[in-house]
Amino acid sequence: MATDTLKRNPGAGGATGGLRRLLLDNGALTALIVLVIAMSALSGDFLTTDNLLNVGVQAAVTAVLAFGVTFVIVSAGIDLSVGSVAALSATVLAWSATSHGVPVVIAVLLAVATGIAAGLVNGFLIAYGKLPPFIATLAMLSVARGLSLVISEGSPIPFPDSVSHLGDTLGGWLPVPVLVMIVMGLIAAFVLGRTYIGRSMYAIGGNEEAARLSGLRVKRQKLAIYALSGVFAAVAGVVLASRLSSAQPQAADGYELDAIAAVVIGGASLAGGTGKASGTLIGALILAVLRNGLNLLNVSAFWQQVVIGVVIALAVLFDTLRRKAGATPLAAGTGSGGGKGRQAGTYALAAVVTVAIVGATSFLHDGSKASDQRIGLSLSTLNNPFFVQIRAGAQAEAKKLGVDLTVTDAQNDASQQANQLQNFTSSGVGAIVVNPVDSDAASNSVKAADKAGIPVVAVDRGVNNAKTATLVASDNVAGGELAAKSIAEKLGGNGKIVILQGQAGTSAARERAQGFAAGLKAFPGIKVVAQQPADFDRTKGLDVMSNLLQAHPDVQGVIAANDEMALGAIKALGSKAGKSVSVVGFDGTPDGLKAVEGGSLYASVAQQPSQLGRIAVDNALKALDGDKVAQTVKVPVKVVTRQNVAGFKG
Repeated sequence: MATDTLKRNPGAGGATGGLRRLLLDNGALTALIVLVIAMSALSGDFLTTDNLLNVGVQAAVTAVLAFGVTFVIVSAGIDLSVGSVAALSATVLAWSATSHGVPVVIAVLLAVATGIAAGLVNGFLIAYGKLPPFIATLAMLSVARGLSLVISEGSPIPFPDSVSHLGDTLGGWLPVPVLVMIVMGLIAAFVLGRTYIGRSMYAIGGNEEAARLSGLRVKRQKLAIYALSGVFAAVAGVVLASRLSSAQPQAADGYELDAIAAVVIGGASLAGGTGKASGTLIGALILAVLRNGLNLLNVSAFWQQVVIGVVIALAVLFDTLRRKAGATPLAAGTGSGGGKGRQAGTYALAAVVTVAIVGATSFLHDGSKASDQRIGLSLSTLNNPFFVQIRAGAQAEAKKLGVDLTVTDAQNDASQQANQLQNFTSSGVGAIVVNPVDSDAASNSVKAADKAGIPVVAVDRGVNNAKTATLVASDNVAGGELAAKSIAEKLGGNGKIVILQGQAGTSAARERAQGFAAGLKAFPGIKVVAQQPADFDRTKGLDVMSNLLQAHPDVQGVIAANDEMALGAIKALGSKAGKSVSVVGFDGTPDGLKAVEGGSLYASVAQQPSQLGRIAVDNALKALDGDKVAQTVKVPVKVVTRQNVAGFKG
């Protein structure tokens, strides 16, 4: 009877069957639908128009990068340089238009040309230089990032207003980044499906030798493929910088891995020969939905990375198994067995993804009791004891006041922080506390929160060109001056020192370096023999200091822009630390204070980070309740030495 009905109405049966086949043949699409359903069930804030548009905006840069990477992976290559090329292209645009007055149209063309040039270099090294794609693009990753830092001198460059509109909305609701993503996706689909070079990609990826023997000019095609990847990277860089209103030299760091993951999740094979633009878009959306949903569900910032990695691995694994299950019976001539295999694989994929998400949110969220008063806290990084202490102070104050506090970790990525702030805004938190990765890059997101009537409190670093309820901070410049004065006085006003700088392009690194320079002006006998960034990281502090000691073995003092780098320098100095070489750090972290007490670290400029967190949450709650708060709340910085360290411990 059902068969007769379908025969009489083939349109209805065909539509239903087509949708069913689409879902069964595309594990990534099924996974995306399952994720959306799961997130919608677990969070009432997820399935709203504003939040879904946020997801689209957050997927845009990864998707555009991934479209370009799709060309490369389909042709059995790899491109690790796209994130750095994106940053370099945006920097070239801002540098030429803002710093040198080049017309914006020409500046945009220069940015695109930069992407093409980087891609051509990659293609030349691979096709004619016979370098493995991994090595060639890894080298370009480093070169492009370095050039971005050189051109920008390590500081963000404001974007021209005419280009910054790419980060706005059309008609007050459609985000331009989403529109750019759609347009670039259509271009990628057209190139792959309707052009000679697209067919060449599949031929080269399927069997490069056979493609060559059939008359295909493989070397030339590879040049074009990597150049196309560079074009898409340049567009992604411009979109990203537009969202941040500035070209950040460290922007898109690590985005190449997200782009590759999106392509593979979308069904492409790293062995080459398969892949579609639509699948890549779905892969990028899966990553964006995961990050957005985990933020809204208040999953621990540390566990979010684990959950995302596990879900990516499971999605790809079960999609691979589904394909094999569908292919094997057909090859054996069993007909319908292939459909059953695909169906089983798809259902297994959906079930595992659902279990992973539900399990994560059940066991990994912080378990705090819900409150009518909700505050979001976005920290620049939790890979640093200083910011961990800010979080601890904020959480202690929130618990004391009965406030529901959601904490996110931007991992020193200004774009990721912008996404987190957008998530807070769309989920309707009462107030936001932000510790900006960069003071300029956070401005657009803070403006959006202010427009939504959500008060924003900045902690440790201010937000430029945006309204905040208050700034709770110690003075980085003043602290830098104190650090410089301490080392100079310890050395009696004469001696050779080195400076370990923070992560290039961050406001904290710039401000502390400014303070060091200002403080040393009063001591002409102090000679700075070297200044090198060690990215606020203890391991890099160890490596950089070890290298500097080879050129300057007679150094007598070290100023580090945070305690972590200072502790790394102490390791490199060995027995010299605290004896023939004096080291001054910054932050007053527990490990730093312990080293001060032990004598290996001469001094640390203590900022009392837990106090910063407590005061920030307290002021956020006051602003939320409509109480008046001071425009700036300064937490004093103090030089901690062996003589007074006891008063700072505990």
